[in-house]
Parts: sequence; C-alpha cells; structure tokens
Amino acid sequence: MSFESPWFLLALLLIPLAVLAYLAAQRRSQRYATRFTNLEVLAAVMPGTSVLRRHLPAALLLLATAALIFGLARPHRSVAVPREQATIMLVTDASASMDAVDVKPSRLAAAKESARSFTSRVAKEIRLGLVTFDESATLVAPPTREHDTIRDGIDDISSGAGTATGDGLSTALEAIRRDGAGGRGKPPAAIVLLSDGKTTYGRDPVEVAREAKRRGIPINTVALGTDEGVVQIGPNTLAVPPDRETMKEIARVSGGRYSASRNEDQLKDIYARLGSRLANETEQQEITAAFAGGGLLLLLAGGLLSLRWSGRLP
Repeated sequence: MSFESPWFLLALLLIPLAVLAYLAAQRRSQRYATRFTNLEVLAAVMPGTSVLRRHLPAALLLLATAALIFGLARPHRSVAVPREQATIMLVTDASASMDAVDVKPSRLAAAKESARSFTSRVAKEIRLGLVTFDESATLVAPPTREHDTIRDGIDDISSGAGTATGDGLSTALEAIRRDGAGGRGKPPAAIVLLSDGKTTYGRDPVEVAREAKRRGIPINTVALGTDEGVVQIGPNTLAVPPDRETMKEIARVSGGRYSASRNEDQLKDIYARLGSRLANETEQQEITAAFAGGGLLLLLAGGLLSLRWSGRLP
C-alpha cells in the first residue's frame, strides 16, 4: 500500500494520546462516583454495566478516526490488470538432449505440454510467437493473437542435433523488432527461454542477453532436467545435465527471472506464474473511498451504541 498524501498519517500519533485521555477521564469519573455517591444506593438503582458496553462505543470512535485519517492520506493499492498490448516469444530447445527421460515422459514432451498450457492461460490480447532451436534456430510462428497457430507449432516440435541457444534468442529478438514491440514508447515484450543444455552452435547467448537488455526485453529462463539425465547417441550414453549457470546468467543480464524444473508439474507451475506475470501489469488503484466509508460506518455504529446504552454520545 502506498499513500499520495502520507503526511496526514502523522495525525495517527493523536490516537494513543486520545486513548490515554479517555482512560484518565474514566478514572476521574470512577473516583468522583466513589467519593460523592452512596455505593449501596448506587448499586441498588443502577444495574451493573459490562466492560463491553462502557468501552465499545469509544473504541469504535477511535477506529473510525484512524480510518478517516488513512482516507485523508489517499491510500493506493497495487492491482494486476490485463495488458492491452504485449508480445511474448516462446523460445524452446529442441536439441537431442531434450529426449532425456529424467523428466517424464521426456523433457521435450513435458516442455510441449507446458507450453500448450501456457498459451491457453494467456489473454487473447497478448501476441505470442514461437522459436525452436537445435543446431540452428527456426521461427515457427511470428507474434500473433491467433494462439491456435502457436499451439499447432508446439505440437510439431521434434528434436534435432546441437544446441544454438544464442541463435534462438537472436531470432526471437528480430521477430519482436519486426512486430514493433519492445523498448521505450512501444508495447512491452518478453522472451521465455526453455533449455536444458550447453550452447554448442552459434552466438553466445549471454551476449544476446545483453542486446535484449539494451532493448528493454527481459529473458525469463527455465532450466529443465536433472543432473541424472542421459541420452543414447548411437552406441554411446551421454550425460546431459542442465546448464543452470548459463541460464541464470542470461536471466540476470537481461533483467528477466530464472527458474528450474525437475518434473512436468514444476514446469507447468513455472509457466503458469510466468503467464500471469507477463500478461498482466501492475496499476495503482486509489482506495480512499473504502477507508472513508468504513470510518463513517464505525462512527455511526459507535454513536448509536452509545445513545442506546448510555443515552449520550461517547
């Protein structure tokens, strides 16, 4: 919560002083009654008054005062609202290491299912694009609001040889440029990179991440797989642990976020969170009316209870 006129909050310092003044007045009233009233007669003509009845109206009045002070400070809260325009490029590793089955049913199958789920969650106003890469990069679909096109492209992904992560990112940046997104004064854009292996072909992905940073396009990275992952290449069994350090560096350099997934459920959760964050933007919403209305209701309740129970205002 933030405040447009925070200096009004200084008035809250008066609340503890008001509490002390109220307690002092109560003690003076009790001493006066004890000194000048026949207690036996008083007990006979006046039934006992509960602590709740004695103090609740005053407590409501103090709460009302605090709420109204908060209202004067013009509070705002952060709310997530759907973006009217944005471009998100999905960049998916399709190298041979994605055939590893340490993530069931396989890394590639889990990646495709999670990407499909991602496209179903994102609002129709968001333009989605798809790039895949093995030893080279392919622009499967340029940014479009036709999300079915992206899902069809995801279904057609198959594994190849080599890992050209940097080329995949570079292809995504070019697609964003052609779409007229990313950078100051343009609709926002972001890249979601899913990969599991070290770059073996093409451009250095960290260098491409620096270019993305200069253009104001964050790269959110997802490292998929476990250290136990292996693939069979001919007669050879090769270990294919995910290259987490490079994925972290790509995200850090570009201003994106890094995530790691060891199974399909984790991957779906990561994509769901990314979809919610990238497809929405944070706006400040003023909630002065809520505090003002609440304060007036508390003030009214305190006054009515005081009149009903004691015949006077607190």
